[in-house]
Amino acid sequence: MPVVSLKEIVDRAFQERYGVPAINIVNDLTLEAVLAGAVEARSPVIVQTSVKTVKSIGLDVLWSMWTSMTEGIEVPVTLHLDHCPERQVISDCLARGWNSVLFDASTMPVEENQRQTVEVVAEARGYGAHVEGEIEAIKGVEDGIGSDTDPRRHSLATSIEFIETTGVDVFAPSIGNAHGVYSATPDLDFQRVTDLVEATGVPIALHGGSGMTDAQFSDLISRGCAKVNISTALKIEFMKANLAFLRGAEEQDKWDPPSLFRDVRQHIVDLTTGLAAKFGSAGKAW
Repeated sequence: MPVVSLKEIVDRAFQERYGVPAINIVNDLTLEAVLAGAVEARSPVIVQTSVKTVKSIGLDVLWSMWTSMTEGIEVPVTLHLDHCPERQVISDCLARGWNSVLFDASTMPVEENQRQTVEVVAEARGYGAHVEGEIEAIKGVEDGIGSDTDPRRHSLATSIEFIETTGVDVFAPSIGNAHGVYSATPDLDFQRVTDLVEATGVPIALHGGSGMTDAQFSDLISRGCAKVNISTALKIEFMKANLAFLRGAEEQDKWDPPSLFRDVRQHIVDLTTGLAAKFGSAGKAW
């Protein structure tokens, strides 16, 4: 199964009402482990890279990692640039081969956001790529992007006009969700997802998924959240797995990096298979 487009993955999930894990990787180990988990679960997966990850690893190195690890992959996978407010980074990633981008202009007035998103969609189409859009910032800071203040919620009519005018392939609304770790179970606006889907027929991206309950995931996915973003959960799993292993290594005075890598990798594989089962994408590979 070759790498496929974001739209092919998300549209199938939207039609059949399951959610596809969209997981932010941070290095080569997490990229390989997420892909391995998807293969094990027989699940499509959306691999996401933040602007911070693109800049820290380097565009060419990251692209080489992706192409080498997905050669001959047995499940549908796609590469997505998450929350990017920088037009140049979007252009660079699209030109290099990223399959989709989220142009995050949520800090701009809606009119300017809409104008520039139209341009990004046109640019992406030139590469056969797709675009996720948003007009409301998701509360919380993720890889240096975002704000801890509650976002202003725009009217349903404004969101619908944005979706229809820009032609975005996926839309990420603010429904009470937040990036990072929730201090309590979030109070979510489920009806807003239903209203957007019924009005536009466009799949919804659910951000701030780390920490939501299984019941909330199931409800939102059944309403049309076909792309479910997971970033914080992977970071926590990755770092805690490293920490636990290294504490054990220190106690035993045994220092074997390959053993550390194997242990941490398995944690990320298990995270991925667990998400696929939870969101209903396990066994949905084609």
